[in-house]
Amino acid sequence: MGSGHVLAYAFDVFMQLYTAEGFRERDAAELIITNNLFGLEIDKRAYQLAYFAIMMKGREYNRRILSKEIKLNLHQFIDSPEIPNEYFERLAETSPYSHEVTTTLLNQLTRLLDQYKNATEIGSILKIEELRQSELDQLEQFIGSFKIFSDMDVLYQLPEIQTKVSSILNITRVLLTKYTAVTTNPPYLNKMSSNLDKYVKKNYPDVKTDLFSVFIKMNSSILTNGGYAGFMTPFVWMFIKSYEELRSFLITNKSISSLIQMEYSAFEEATVPVCCFMIKNAKTEPVGNYLKLSDFKGGMTVQKEKVLEAIQKSRIRYFYQMNQNNFMKIPGLPISFWVSENMINLFQEQKSISDFYDLKVGIQTGDNPLFYKKHWEINPTCDYWVKCNKNGEYRRWYGNLDTVIFWKNNGEKIKKHKSSRPQNSDYYFREGVAWSNISSSANISARFENKGMIFDQTVPTIFPIDDATLIEIIAYMNSKIAITVAIAISPTMHFNTGEVAKYPYIPYKDGTVNKFVKENIKISKDDWDSLETSWDFKQHPLL
Repeated sequence: MGSGHVLAYAFDVFMQLYTAEGFRERDAAELIITNNLFGLEIDKRAYQLAYFAIMMKGREYNRRILSKEIKLNLHQFIDSPEIPNEYFERLAETSPYSHEVTTTLLNQLTRLLDQYKNATEIGSILKIEELRQSELDQLEQFIGSFKIFSDMDVLYQLPEIQTKVSSILNITRVLLTKYTAVTTNPPYLNKMSSNLDKYVKKNYPDVKTDLFSVFIKMNSSILTNGGYAGFMTPFVWMFIKSYEELRSFLITNKSISSLIQMEYSAFEEATVPVCCFMIKNAKTEPVGNYLKLSDFKGGMTVQKEKVLEAIQKSRIRYFYQMNQNNFMKIPGLPISFWVSENMINLFQEQKSISDFYDLKVGIQTGDNPLFYKKHWEINPTCDYWVKCNKNGEYRRWYGNLDTVIFWKNNGEKIKKHKSSRPQNSDYYFREGVAWSNISSSANISARFENKGMIFDQTVPTIFPIDDATLIEIIAYMNSKIAITVAIAISPTMHFNTGEVAKYPYIPYKDGTVNKFVKENIKISKDDWDSLETSWDFKQHPLL
């Protein structure tokens, strides 16, 4: 819940709802605090600020609320304390239940407390196992019977332990409850501590990529039927392969009610590419409303203006409505809500690049400064260095060829390096078409790769199967069709082999097109070779 900003806003919304139904404001304030607002937090200071903010909200409408014994449903996580046997013995002594039931309750309580050993680190994603709401009610009654403490109880600090156990039961109730609405800006964390990493991999293996994706899965699962969950998260989950299982879960089990994809640097304080979206816990509304604000720069003020404009106008170019079942028809299930029906049909009806070509990732040396040099940095008579295709500036058809790699004894030293990956070595020194796996735009820059060189991992390379030709595939990769497909599948501008392999592809035999492609390659090669940095530089064209 952080420091309570969302809860404070929700308080005002609930106040409008209550007063609209005829409640007095002072009564509504108390009802909102006790019945409608729930929150969990691992940070003590944030919890205190949230608690203070909500109490001040209540005081705004009810002057006597601070003098009442009102319990907020806001809690700070605590780790289960070290509990001496004396505590359990005293619970058994004061139990109003039979010996058999008491034994069962003690076992349930022990198992529950064990789950809170690292609760301050795990937080709200804690999964409570083997406990129902009715059993929790009985546990609360069970420990509630232990009210009077003897001097020995005080000596063993049993009153303090009782307070902590009671707090854990309160937190557990919040975790077990189903909610009509859940909203959060979850933590973004992909490098977790050892304990948290183990817990996530065990309990959320399909969404373990980042902590925010765990929260999406968890919060979407604690809703009542027809309930809503709202999130603000990085938008990478919409496209990247490592979040494909999360997308599948949402598309298959929930309804994406609305989504706003913001401009990359919408938050002026920090460059965080985010989206805001709402999930409904039902499959009854497959058609969602989507806003693509990525073209509108100027911070959150501009983003807000564009959202309000879309709400007020029925037709606007950055507003889309899409049936989420269409996402299932696109390879990788990206949330590409702007894709046309014709493009979706293309994915469904045509074969892909991988049916005609092999797409391979090149070498990873593990130590580029050691094993890579520019060709002018070495003795040209030394045959230990061979040409290597490595990433460079945005360039099509030909070029970015100025690097050599240390390949003495068939790359023996690189292959023995602990961090190296000399993958797909059978394809080294072949003719191919390479592209940059990362781009500053959605344009793929494909370039012809001559025989006699190794290719780096940053320039995945295409090799023909059977009678497919490199001329055809380079024409396709540098076409507007490929750009449109790339925007649909790879809008994050990372073009890995798995994604590119799924691009729809129709072979063609067109001599005129092939002629133009060859001319483009020649023009680009002549331009590249006019630079002194080129392997094949002979003379400046102006001389």
